[in-house]
Amino acid sequence: MPTFALLGYPLSHSFSKGYFTEKFAELGLSGSHQYVNFELADVNQLKQKLEEYPDLLGCNVTIPHKRNVMTLMDELDPVAERIGAVNTIVVRNGRLKGYNTDFTGFREDLLEQMTAQGYERDLAGRQALILGTGGASLAVREALRSLGVRVTYVSRRRGEGRVVYDELTADSLRACHLIVNTTPLGMSPQVDTAPPLPYDHLTPRHFCYDLVYNPAETKFLRTARGAGAGAANGLGMLYKQAEASWRIWTGE
Repeated sequence: MPTFALLGYPLSHSFSKGYFTEKFAELGLSGSHQYVNFELADVNQLKQKLEEYPDLLGCNVTIPHKRNVMTLMDELDPVAERIGAVNTIVVRNGRLKGYNTDFTGFREDLLEQMTAQGYERDLAGRQALILGTGGASLAVREALRSLGVRVTYVSRRRGEGRVVYDELTADSLRACHLIVNTTPLGMSPQVDTAPPLPYDHLTPRHFCYDLVYNPAETKFLRTARGAGAGAANGLGMLYKQAEASWRIWTGE
């Protein structure tokens, strides 16, 4: 039976399995296709799963394996290679090829949300702040760069190519009208947390995007909207990256 899977650890809240199980039902594939969870603490255990599921055609990859799974790939899509993270795998004749559909999902949803809220889609030459430097930030950075946006990382710790939150000023926010939160701050159940920004300097010219989608409105987004800024959560990105995975697996 053609099989697809989600690789990650832990998988207590699996969006992918429910999404694709429902998709198979809509396409009339429930009796012929299946989606399973590979809850693996060690990414190298994927080799055993390939033996257990000889009909495995593809995997989604979530935390904490988006980076370390790259060592198992026989081939990398150029975008995934530039990003340095894989969240979609194609299995063909025992060979694994890694892709990154977070890039596609974020880019498509950002432009769609900005257009719907009356913001200019042409972002070339603009500046953006990316909050956080984890795996999710890598795809966001590559997507913004592909749109001609100059990006600055913001982190709790100093490092090359980044600033710390305490260094952000009114001038920093005036120069960067796009702010993307890639940290888990504000995610349920810690709904009272938010990145420590100088929110008083947000204006209606700003657009704030939060990869967190549970709750639908984080404290980060609520504060941004209170200042008149545009805002969107990551639910659209989640759906769009899943659909991009399906297109890759089916060759559509």
